[in-house]
Amino acid sequence: MAEPVQDGMPPGLPRLLAVITITIGLMMSVLSNSMTNLALPYIAQDLNVTAESSIWIVNASQIALMVCLLPVAALADIVGYRHVYRFGLALFCLASLGCALAPSLPWLIAARTFQGLGGSAIMAIQPALVRSIYPRAQLGRGLGFNTTVVATSLAAGPSLGAALLSITSWPILFAVYVPLGVISFLLAEKYLPHTTHTRRPFDVLSAILSGFTFGLLIFGIDGMAHGHAPAMIVAELAGSLLLGTLFVWRQTRLADPMMPVDIFRRPIFSLSISAGACTFTAQGLAFVSLPFYFATVLGRSATDTGILLTAWPLALAFMAPIAGRLADRHHAGLLGAIGLTSMTAGLVLTALLPPDPSATDIMWRLVLCGAGFGIFAAPNNRLMMNAVPRDRSGSAGGIIASARTLGQTMGAALVALVFGLFDFSGGGAADAARAAIWLGAGFAALALVIGSLRLRH
Repeated sequence: MAEPVQDGMPPGLPRLLAVITITIGLMMSVLSNSMTNLALPYIAQDLNVTAESSIWIVNASQIALMVCLLPVAALADIVGYRHVYRFGLALFCLASLGCALAPSLPWLIAARTFQGLGGSAIMAIQPALVRSIYPRAQLGRGLGFNTTVVATSLAAGPSLGAALLSITSWPILFAVYVPLGVISFLLAEKYLPHTTHTRRPFDVLSAILSGFTFGLLIFGIDGMAHGHAPAMIVAELAGSLLLGTLFVWRQTRLADPMMPVDIFRRPIFSLSISAGACTFTAQGLAFVSLPFYFATVLGRSATDTGILLTAWPLALAFMAPIAGRLADRHHAGLLGAIGLTSMTAGLVLTALLPPDPSATDIMWRLVLCGAGFGIFAAPNNRLMMNAVPRDRSGSAGGIIASARTLGQTMGAALVALVFGLFDFSGGGAADAARAAIWLGAGFAALALVIGSLRLRH
């Protein structure tokens, strides 16, 4: 058995192959959602179900992912990152095969649930795996590359999904992950580093409390977005608050908590995680509202809308590795302030677009947003990972992934609320879309204020 890695792997082919295996896993996790969203109309038609019912094909995976992030991350600290990652890959592959062979909607929803569980094992420990692969002096570079992978996968997802659907039917969108997952699994077995395990029990009660807390929170947010009964929404959010309070209280009483709440007493970590959550909320608001704005308000075709939207993730992909390298030498708080200033300015300028803008008018504004997000993201993750002990890297990664998922979910829910308030379908489309973009700019500005406080530490 290889010696546990303390400060990354030495440069060479083994480290390159370790990077490749976590890159494949991360790419599959991101693509699985973006390509599935594209295929929903075709799946609904083929399985003879309503569009509303088909939404659960997406929701099932998202809920399973969110519910399992913290427990899976804590388990990884106990049994080792490589073992949990390989389990996640194996489950993701089997679930993907189940999705491809699904003869009915319940079957597909069940398979997507297991795919979300496998995805949680892949996503939750990505920062910890990067920390175990790259030396401390190159951690920003590694996290920047991960951010680039996410951005390019987001940008390529719709186009890649459309290309596959033009060749054959929707099951190919799930079957394609099976050979990719097998390759990543075999590479992980041989090349992912062995890390020091933390000898502590796995707290089943904390896992249950965490799961119900986030599950009820997601249902409550989704209920606000889709106009569910107010009493039901209040009950779900109140239940989430109560169980979340019990969960946090239990963590403070345990010698080995599932979520190390003591790390939130470190200003660098708490400020960074708060800024990150606000930034992902801003991005969620923009990503959901902009397609409606371009298509409904500006009258752009689906192809034009897709091309315009790629400006954001491509700018992010270009800037993230540069920002990661800079984060290894410069204060992440300063880089974050620069990035969030750019993102806020880009969103404000997008909200102020003229009535009939050219493609250039739109794209340079989105480039500002994407580049700013890229300058912020990798240094922010580096700062958070370096703020926690190495044996808590898995738990920290789970908290980071939870904040990202919650931010994106909240952003989508806020768009639905804004569209309802402005009567999007009744003639208020332009005002509704602009209001959502303005709200995104507000969250980006809030992230800038919170993140800038780190300069004092």
